[in-house]
Amino acid sequence: MKHTILPISIIYINKDMLNQRIDNFLHSKFKNVPKSMIYRIIRTGKIRVNKKRIKPHYKLKIGDMLKIPPIKISYNVKNNFFPLNHAKNLLNSILYEDNHLLIINKPSGIAVHGGSGLSFGVIEYFRKLRPLDKFLELVHRIDRETSGILILAKKRTSLASLHEQLREKKIKKEYIALVHGLWPLHIQKISEPLLKVRLKNQKKIVLIDPKGKPSETCFQIKKKFSSSTLLSIIPKTGRTHQIRVHALYAGHPILFDKRYGRSNLDANIKNEKNINRLLLHSSGVHFIHPKNGNKIYIQAPLDIDFKNYLNNMI
Repeated sequence: MKHTILPISIIYINKDMLNQRIDNFLHSKFKNVPKSMIYRIIRTGKIRVNKKRIKPHYKLKIGDMLKIPPIKISYNVKNNFFPLNHAKNLLNSILYEDNHLLIINKPSGIAVHGGSGLSFGVIEYFRKLRPLDKFLELVHRIDRETSGILILAKKRTSLASLHEQLREKKIKKEYIALVHGLWPLHIQKISEPLLKVRLKNQKKIVLIDPKGKPSETCFQIKKKFSSSTLLSIIPKTGRTHQIRVHALYAGHPILFDKRYGRSNLDANIKNEKNINRLLLHSSGVHFIHPKNGNKIYIQAPLDIDFKNYLNNMI
């Protein structure tokens, strides 16, 4: 593990930073600094806005002068490199781009942002690949193991617009998944609350729990195979691991899901098909363009591994 000390910095807030909470702004700016440290330097008054102490929930305003003290950043040497093959794959994965949005077909196995020992995720790659884009932020997240549509905002106003659409459930996402077993015709919707918990080994997991957040997922059968079912899925809410947990709750976990799947079922077929990625893909998204108000529909084709797996089942 190596460390570096960032010197005192002064930042003047512009329109692309407007209305961000100070804690979220600092967390996005210093990915490798623990949240606990960020909250500590805010609480102790080391972070100053216009020479005054502020609370973590303070929202930045245009013209604010933000003073940041020296910050110690830790990073893992072995993971602190920029794999060019990932960069090339991501550039080839762009589905749509204009002055406001960048939408990609994220490959399975690449995280959306750095953390947990990873220096680079999708957002870090594109910030390096597009140094002239002054603003680039994730609109939403997608599991590292899941492939498919990921939206990045190139302007603060675009990010705010799409976040509002997410809150108002105006963004409709579509997924495709291959699950174990023959999915019953009568299960078309699962509305079970989901709760995030931390296990003794510090691993986070999501469980069905009455104390959890309301969650709803709609399922439709696309094709049945001898021992599996291809599903079209529309999540009505956007909880962490929602589709994976609801599929497991139905008794039909997604193939090759190392966290919520069934390794004994995967083991019966893994060697036959030579594939080892979660068979869940974000295939489409409907939303309103943040600038011109047009209705947009973006589709993301299945990657070659997922497509070949399905073709081999016929």
